[in-house]
Amino acid sequence: MSDDESTDINESDESAAVGVKLGSTRTVLDIPDGRGGRERHSILTCLATYEDAITGEEKVLFGEEAAVEYPDRVRFMLRSGLPEDDDSVADAERFFEAVVDAHDVPEDSAVVYAVPTIDNEAGVENLKSVIEGSSIGQVETRSYPESLCGAIPAYGDGLDAIDEVFVSVNLGSTTMEACAYRRGEQLSPFSTGSVTGNEVDRRIVAAVEEETQGRVHIDRTTAREYKEQHGDVYDFEPFTDVVQQPGGGSHEFTVDRGVQEPIDRYIDEAVDVVANEFLPELANDHMKPYQLALGRPLAVTGGMACIPGLTEEFEKRLSEELDREVEVVSPDEPALAAADGAARIAARLV
Repeated sequence: MSDDESTDINESDESAAVGVKLGSTRTVLDIPDGRGGRERHSILTCLATYEDAITGEEKVLFGEEAAVEYPDRVRFMLRSGLPEDDDSVADAERFFEAVVDAHDVPEDSAVVYAVPTIDNEAGVENLKSVIEGSSIGQVETRSYPESLCGAIPAYGDGLDAIDEVFVSVNLGSTTMEACAYRRGEQLSPFSTGSVTGNEVDRRIVAAVEEETQGRVHIDRTTAREYKEQHGDVYDFEPFTDVVQQPGGGSHEFTVDRGVQEPIDRYIDEAVDVVANEFLPELANDHMKPYQLALGRPLAVTGGMACIPGLTEEFEKRLSEELDREVEVVSPDEPALAAADGAARIAARLV
């Protein structure tokens, strides 16, 4: 996934529509490109502050630049998925304002932002205050569920999903969300923090240490990079990396099972949660929508869905677990889909 991706949308009314996904790992903006089309920007959700060497003024770096230049004090303020306290709210406000300023997001805009399905009312209110208190969204600002926004691009170019009955599963960094939608209405929203991309990163850290007999200790950021750059369900190839030894010199090592086994375990756990927790609850509460939804493709979005082959393997194992054929679809760019869907809703509002 590149940092900047563009797509052409011909509807002129979308010039003032902005889609936002303020995520725990990455923030995505879907904004006008100034040429009648759209562009998407994906930015690491982190910042670092430093003192100007000449003026002494405090300066802010954000995104990849902050993570690379100040790894010792970079702050990922949304590690839990939402701003939890005053400090994380303040960091999120500075980060978001810096991002919209750097990308010239129009203030006179209609903004729709994706909200995770988390049982954390205070955190959701904090997220609302960060985005609605920013300089953008002077026309209108609204929020919609992330699993709905992310599913919209999976079903086509427009907003067809809003008028359908379907199930959406969001495979995110801090939560896994599942929900059925009936013409935009949420049915049996479900989320869990036990099956997450962050947990995969932690397992990669432990697996690499085990695979190298304790000679290599990587951090979670490196584990995430391994997952994103090398993870592949069907065509994974072992790769080498080099670490500096504490006493001097370097050590080259090969990673094989250290990435594949955590991803494989993640798929099993995700299938188990959907098949044995979410879907039975949905069937119990809304039997007819449950039957209708399983007759349509199930949408899978979120950062973990970016791993090549994961959607296909999820479909295979879910079908086996349910003992019925299930079709699974994903948008072309699962990690960018929530902002894309949010922008399409914003365009409808405009």
